[in-house]
Amino acid sequence: MSFLALAMTLAFVIIPLILSKTFKLGLEKDTLIATVRSIVQLLVVGYLLQFVFDSEHILYILLMIALMIVAAALNARKKGASIRGITWKLVVTFSFVELLTQGILLGLNITPPTAQYIIPISGMVIGNSMVLGILFLNRFTAEMATRQEETELILSLGGTPKQAIHRQLLTSIQASTIPTIESQKTIGLVQLPGMMSGQIIAGADPVQAVMFQLLILFLLLTTAVITSILLGYLSYPTLFNKRMQFLDGQLQDNS
Repeated sequence: MSFLALAMTLAFVIIPLILSKTFKLGLEKDTLIATVRSIVQLLVVGYLLQFVFDSEHILYILLMIALMIVAAALNARKKGASIRGITWKLVVTFSFVELLTQGILLGLNITPPTAQYIIPISGMVIGNSMVLGILFLNRFTAEMATRQEETELILSLGGTPKQAIHRQLLTSIQASTIPTIESQKTIGLVQLPGMMSGQIIAGADPVQAVMFQLLILFLLLTTAVITSILLGYLSYPTLFNKRMQFLDGQLQDNS
């Protein structure tokens, strides 16, 4: 695609701007900011990836992955501001998911150990983990706030923090993983995934494109479940003190 063709695609930005102005939706500023940021960020990343791919140096690959993890953690922590140490918990979660998935892919020789495969797949895994982390934290903090009396009642009857928070934790994990599971049920029927569509447009064999897309789908399924469970079990202990008392003030101050 040429830069002229790319410029013409701005028609898809002008349409929502006109509609927002017409119906007084107030989305013009956010739309323009999102458009400019996406153009700048993606072009910078494109040239940066070209440099990393050409060098094939392990240090540059690790730096790119570290940058993804830090950026994802900084973005997701906003939804878990009421949880102490949420930033490092997110970093640990994203790092674990990345190490596990890449360990399986490279250890079983499913994908070659090159930047061309490692970085794009890592981006999809970490990005999905970030979204799942945001969904989990949003639901978990809401569950804790609405079920505060239930939590304190269980504690007052001699229950442990794990017992007091079990239902909220389970509900939050289920709620955050359901979108990933449900989307996979209709994949290929309702929508053609982005990676598969991109490969087909680039001229790849459709069957090969399907096989790579299945790889990503299975990766994202693992990512969804592990992210929610690990983040949940890292987060809930910080909501209680050493006397096993619920620190409800955290949720109130950050709600």
